[in-house]
Amino acid sequence: MRKLLLFIVLSILFQNCTNNGSDEKRLEEVQTGGSEIKDIIRNPVTANAKADTNNIAKMTFEKDTFFFGAVKEGAVIDHKFKFTNTGTVPLLIHDARSTCGCTIPKWPKEPVQPGESSFIKVKFNTEKKEGFQDKPVTILANTYPNSTVVHVVGEVKKK
Repeated sequence: MRKLLLFIVLSILFQNCTNNGSDEKRLEEVQTGGSEIKDIIRNPVTANAKADTNNIAKMTFEKDTFFFGAVKEGAVIDHKFKFTNTGTVPLLIHDARSTCGCTIPKWPKEPVQPGESSFIKVKFNTEKKEGFQDKPVTILANTYPNSTVVHVVGEVKKK
């Protein structure tokens, strides 16, 4: 009896979700000023035009990978990734994060004006790490695309 009731309820729900020749239009059929609404929904960056990549902030790093070589386990690696805002608007960094708690990034909280430079400071604690290490740091900002990744790479040798 429960299976029959479940089947009936699912059938009614499925039938209500389909367009059975009613006057309702699908999203792709709705027109606004000659362009379809689907452009706005499926492409939020550009709506129905190409992305304007000229009037944005751009992070240009001197080097996006820091090779620290070989160190003994327990060493703390500090590095500053220098970058310049090569865009045309102030650069705002919203967040910088790593894949684990052993790698801690610090970033400027104030806007970096066009043409100005700043640093992303990264501290990597090698305690309880052994072998080849590649620690990515993802930086989220008002750039296009909105994320940039830098890497701290090297080998950690056993104590």
